[in-house]
Amino acid sequence: MTEQQKPPQDETGKPQEPAGSAGERLETAAHADFPLEQDLRAGDDAARREAGERRARLAGGGSGPVPTGAGWERDVLEKVLMATLREQRAARRWRIFFRFVGVALFALVFFAIFDFKGDGSITATSGRHTAMVSLDGEIAAGTPASAESINAALQAAFADTNAAGIILKINSPGGSPVQAGMINDEIHRLRTLYPNKPFYVVVEEICASGGYYVAAAADKIYVDKASIVGSIGVLMDGFGFTGLMDKLGVERRLYTSGANKGMLDPFSPQVPRQKQYAETMLKQIHQQFIDVVKEGRGDRLKDDPDLFSGLFWSGERSIELGLADGLGNADYVARDLFKAEDIVDYTVKENIAERVAKRFGAAMGTAAMKTMLFGTRLQAIH
Repeated sequence: MTEQQKPPQDETGKPQEPAGSAGERLETAAHADFPLEQDLRAGDDAARREAGERRARLAGGGSGPVPTGAGWERDVLEKVLMATLREQRAARRWRIFFRFVGVALFALVFFAIFDFKGDGSITATSGRHTAMVSLDGEIAAGTPASAESINAALQAAFADTNAAGIILKINSPGGSPVQAGMINDEIHRLRTLYPNKPFYVVVEEICASGGYYVAAAADKIYVDKASIVGSIGVLMDGFGFTGLMDKLGVERRLYTSGANKGMLDPFSPQVPRQKQYAETMLKQIHQQFIDVVKEGRGDRLKDDPDLFSGLFWSGERSIELGLADGLGNADYVARDLFKAEDIVDYTVKENIAERVAKRFGAAMGTAAMKTMLFGTRLQAIH
């Protein structure tokens, strides 16, 4: 090796390395040992930048240009996963809601079916008390104020040996004379069967027509001074459209197999003979009503020409006419007259299951009738 080819030496005689050669050799050695480290670091930095950009775009509603390169597949996949997650959450919420509704409906049906208070069965009670039955609303078949419901409650009340007396609380404008007559007859039978049990009627807002027909069977009648009492009469109402049909040019075609089968038809002219027949029938029923009132009230009735004319009076005036015996409510009768302050309600209450069953049965009957009529029309067309 010539003098020019020898490397420079330090003071100790050792060869001197050129400046920067040591760091470069270390870096080269590190790169030789880990050739992908820098590439991985660069990739991680790029991934973090892309993730930050994606979060910014998602926070901003997903607007902005679609990224180019390998990151767009990741964005699309992330959006699909987020949408799927939202759908799953919504489906889970709806499942919870419908399960809650199902449980609520099941509970409602369960308590309706097993509503022992409203199934019409009344058991004897313990302790001396006043038995009460409520007659509310129109007196008609199939209603809570029907003869079937009221008579069943009265029978249970009279049969209870712990009942010191029975109160029939009435708030009714009237209704069917047949149903009212059946209740009146049952009251007379029960009073004969249990002669030692007093039976009083307490009137609330109104006790008119059929309501008073029932009340007349009581031992005594108590009212409020502003109650409406009376209306001892019978009516039959309807409409006549013959004049209107003539003006409109409508012809009524009614075919009957009996001379009086179309009686009281609102679209046919009124026949004097049929009108007289209806009035005679109303007079007979009215006389039955008068006889029931006279039998029940007896000498307490005052001689007034308007007493059976269909008029109604206030509770205060009804006492003066002998239609009622005094002022008082249910608490007064139980506490001061029967000396049994505790009141037990014997009224037969219809539960939810029975109401639903009746409505369902009526709906099914109507649908069946319509189907039959439709089938008949089809046969007639064929």
